[in-house]
Amino acid sequence: MTTESPRPAVTRRRLLALTTLAGTAAAATGGAGAAAAVAGESARARGERRIPFDGEHQAGILAPYAAHGWFAAFDVEPGRGAKQVKALLRSWTDAARRLTEGRPPPADDAMATGYGPASLTITVGFGASLLRRLRAPVPAALAPIPPFPRDEIDPGRSGGDIGVLFTADDAIVVAHALRTLTRLSRGAAHVRWQMSGFSTSDGVVTGSHATPRNLMGQLDGTGNPRPGDAGFDQSVFVGPAGDPAWLRGGSYLVFRRIRMLLDEWDTLSRHRQEQVVGRRKDTGAPLSGGTEFTPLGLDKQNPDGSLAIGPSAHVRQASLQSNDGAVILRKGFSYYDGQTTDGTPDAGLLFMAFQSDPVNGFTRIQQRLALADDLSRFIRHTSSALFAIPRACRPGRYLGQDLMEAL
Repeated sequence: MTTESPRPAVTRRRLLALTTLAGTAAAATGGAGAAAAVAGESARARGERRIPFDGEHQAGILAPYAAHGWFAAFDVEPGRGAKQVKALLRSWTDAARRLTEGRPPPADDAMATGYGPASLTITVGFGASLLRRLRAPVPAALAPIPPFPRDEIDPGRSGGDIGVLFTADDAIVVAHALRTLTRLSRGAAHVRWQMSGFSTSDGVVTGSHATPRNLMGQLDGTGNPRPGDAGFDQSVFVGPAGDPAWLRGGSYLVFRRIRMLLDEWDTLSRHRQEQVVGRRKDTGAPLSGGTEFTPLGLDKQNPDGSLAIGPSAHVRQASLQSNDGAVILRKGFSYYDGQTTDGTPDAGLLFMAFQSDPVNGFTRIQQRLALADDLSRFIRHTSSALFAIPRACRPGRYLGQDLMEAL
């Protein structure tokens, strides 16, 4: 995935060069104005970054870390059918193209006037309930996600006919995009549930580690597959022979709201927390040794003969070796929604997983984690949804057009 911008992208190297230039100018002039000017330029460049809407795959799947991630599920209004859904997808596609380019959609509310696109992505998926409404065949991979031990799923904050993921480096930009699609859906669909989360963006994380941390203090996303890895496309995207045809080049998205029992987690020593996860908290390195991205040494032993990465450690139970090679592409955003009725934090992770087959991806992995992972004692899954993510569209076409034309 590439980004396009009127200004050069601010890579970490360029950001360092700009900062050095500011320091040199400030030292030469004896003032802070140059540093402030360069900081402003960096902020503007970040706000003007664009991620193309059209392409081979919907942009939100492979987009880099963004500071804000919001997810909304829509239900089609009773009595509405293919005609209304087609019109809705057309209007959403037009608006998404404009918004991701930093242009206002028709009848804009001016909420984001003066803001750049800030790497905005808008990714749309279809639930099994929508396909049934349209009388379209439901792929076997869209079968309901089974219940798992310790699940506390709220049906009112789960499921949905259409799921939309918004990511960007500015909250106003994300809110504006959600409001735009919500306004355009009036009379055809309404928001069933909506959740917002936060992460990091380029240039924010200090030190040599770019992987963001979750609210448990762990680096989150170290083991994610990367484009170019062997088998990446086959694991994440539906292949050219996939069924149905409208989903070829697309993906499946599992959404889970995972509450972290942070007060209970905090009672553990740092050493014990690292044993539960199987990685060091400071560097993210596996307990078998090395650096953050060193492969897991699942056979490595401590001097006393015990496994360096324990039998029930999270990284062991989630590993390829433990799950017959199952691979998912994770995209997570932390959330912090205040306190629960018992006074403990309602905080955790908006977990999303893209894969070509959720039955042999997320479901296979989660069945093992729910039963054998030490970390499962400190989390609760409270929301769940599954969507088929159609491939991206070319200019002049709209999202889901292949599906609508196949009806």
